[in-house]
Amino acid sequence: MYERKKEISLGNIKIDIINKKNGHVLVGKVDLNKRFLEFVSQKEILLHFFNHYGYYVGTYYPREHLNSGYIILKQAEHYLDENKRIILASKIVEGSCKNILNVIKYYKNRGKDLGKIEENIILLYKKIEKCNKVNELMAIEGNIRDIYYKAFDEIISNEDFIFNQRTRRPPQNELNALISFGNSLFYVLVLGEIYKTHLDPRIGYLHATNFRRFTLNLDISEIFKPIIIDRLIFTLLSKKMITKSDFEEDMGGILLKDKGKRVFIEEFDRRLKKTINHRQLGRKVSYRRLIRMELYKLEKHLIGESEFEPYVSRW
Repeated sequence: MYERKKEISLGNIKIDIINKKNGHVLVGKVDLNKRFLEFVSQKEILLHFFNHYGYYVGTYYPREHLNSGYIILKQAEHYLDENKRIILASKIVEGSCKNILNVIKYYKNRGKDLGKIEENIILLYKKIEKCNKVNELMAIEGNIRDIYYKAFDEIISNEDFIFNQRTRRPPQNELNALISFGNSLFYVLVLGEIYKTHLDPRIGYLHATNFRRFTLNLDISEIFKPIIIDRLIFTLLSKKMITKSDFEEDMGGILLKDKGKRVFIEEFDRRLKKTINHRQLGRKVSYRRLIRMELYKLEKHLIGESEFEPYVSRW
């Protein structure tokens, strides 16, 4: 994902620029002039802004160059029709839950005591198909996540990283800080991939389309976060690549220091480049490519070519 990273100074203002294949992440405070914005627009480059504390601020999104009026109308149609929307929203939650269960099974097979957590998630999974309202799905998805997060302490087994409960803006402990930072990076990654398709990122199905700028990237992220972000966090902590010393108290919470962010980003890049055997294609594809393929599958669903089936890991 990240080709290189460099730090530049503008007067007494220092910013980090992380170059990406589908956009740039800017961390810190920076003033951009019109000529620069014209340049990135011509090059069809997205700019994702994070503040000094690692919080996602927003995205400079150049004029859409691949958007299709037909696809956008189909997206809106599938959102406004409750029956069509619930089908897609259910598939997203199913995919997320199945990948969560695969993470649980992976660590259960390595001696972690996760049997009860697995059983409780399976019970909730069986309720997904009975939902006929999106808010019911959201409630089930939230309950699955709450149970899943209880597995983190058993998987990580490190007193320096205790979950307690999910907290945001600001995260109240080190583990929550890692989850928030990783999720934010993943949301902008998926946004960049959507920009390379005919889809409009403002129309999602599980997450309500409202005054929030983007929602489709949140939907697709739900499917992949367990097997990319969560597994990455477990790896970083088990190998002690990130330790308690990589965090600091600030803004009334716990935040990841610059060194920790760099380590996280580098490993995130490696994870996205990692390839797996794709049974249907009969060849290896990267995790990044899987995300783009998920978007293409959604397009085909919208135009009636084939039903959307979320990606589920096989390991």
